[in-house]
Amino acid sequence: MRAFSLTLLSTALYAVSAQAAVDAKTALPQSVASDYQQHLGALFTHFHQNPELSHMEVNTAARLAKELKAAGFEVHTGIGKTGVVAILKNGPGPLVMMRADMDGLPVEEKSGLPYASKVKTKDWDGHEVSVMHACGHDVHITSLVGTARQMAARKKDWSGTLMLIGQPAEERSGGALGMMQDGLYQKFGKPDYALAFHVSSEIEAGKLVAVEGSPYSGVDSVDIIIHGVGAHGASPHRGKDPIVLGAQIVLALQTIISRELPPKEPGVITVGSFQSGTKHNIISDQAVLQLTVRNDNMDTRNQLIEAIKRVAVNMGRVAGLPEDKLPEVIVRDGTTPPTVNDIPLTQRLKATWTKQMGADIFDQNYKRLGMGAEDFPFLTTDPYIPSVYFAVGGTPAAAFAAEKNGGPAVPSHHSPLFKIEPEPAVRTGVEATVRALTDLLQAPR
Repeated sequence: MRAFSLTLLSTALYAVSAQAAVDAKTALPQSVASDYQQHLGALFTHFHQNPELSHMEVNTAARLAKELKAAGFEVHTGIGKTGVVAILKNGPGPLVMMRADMDGLPVEEKSGLPYASKVKTKDWDGHEVSVMHACGHDVHITSLVGTARQMAARKKDWSGTLMLIGQPAEERSGGALGMMQDGLYQKFGKPDYALAFHVSSEIEAGKLVAVEGSPYSGVDSVDIIIHGVGAHGASPHRGKDPIVLGAQIVLALQTIISRELPPKEPGVITVGSFQSGTKHNIISDQAVLQLTVRNDNMDTRNQLIEAIKRVAVNMGRVAGLPEDKLPEVIVRDGTTPPTVNDIPLTQRLKATWTKQMGADIFDQNYKRLGMGAEDFPFLTTDPYIPSVYFAVGGTPAAAFAAEKNGGPAVPSHHSPLFKIEPEPAVRTGVEATVRALTDLLQAPR
């Protein structure tokens, strides 16, 4: 009889435990959905309608700081010009950082959304430009606020210190470095783990992608100054034409990727600008090429830079230029390293998301085809911090289906037509972030 009673008790306790697990699994998405309806939806619209350019995010930072302070965080502003840092201490445990970028782009919005941005402002050179959140940073900061509100309400579920960062100037790739140069970790502590996410128009809304490796590439901006000898267009033999030499260099650069990199090693050399000359019948004495050079690891980066120098300089010799007039290769300051996810940490969080959000939470159709860059690595590379940069879907499945069937193309990031379905994107971003943070913020046992 006693054994039977113990069996009944054990069964009852298991049922209670299982129900508690189910309740815990469903409670968070329900809470996030409610918060979106009551607060986050309107906040997203506010951020979308009031974008600001890089290093000009004064009002965005002020509103973000106000929201984070209201959630119970200790808030610091003006870090790296307009950066925001919010701290919530909750007993012993690790320090975990979550970052969201704040800036918009000088793009005129043509999305047709009822809440489209109509903002115009002066850019860094004093020119009046339209401004738009054409890359989804409004989703990021709205989700950061949602994360803050959820973590503050769930302090019994975690232990440690949470650092939330509103980062300026990601689009100009200087905001993260600026915050570091302003003593970010000296002032607030070096995180044990770091997280960030980007909403993506290439991923189905409500889905996640977490790459075990490099989700974003490193990038350099390179100038090639080609010297020539000016002459009359009718007498090309009297000069050295930098336009012809420039064209030869452009073509020769393409063989670096196709013949010097292993076929499965990612790399890009794109000549984005070729400037020379003033008139039809004048051979100029100079041409300038502007390149973007991309990689997924620093060894490849160094190989590409050295190859560009070799090709440019020796093509000058082929053209018969004297040694003092050979092309100059200038690597601009501001090398951005590739974003590289810590593989064990990524696997840990993917297991957490699968267990708590379902195996179908990941977009199995996503393929990384481009080599976009991020300045998040400035926060995680020196000193090294185990980090995961994941992606949250922002385009409804119906839009992909329509595109596949000959309908309108899904707009890319930085397009004036860019648009995100905000509710599933923000809700998924908040839930995934809270679940990851709760997993990482555990008190010593």
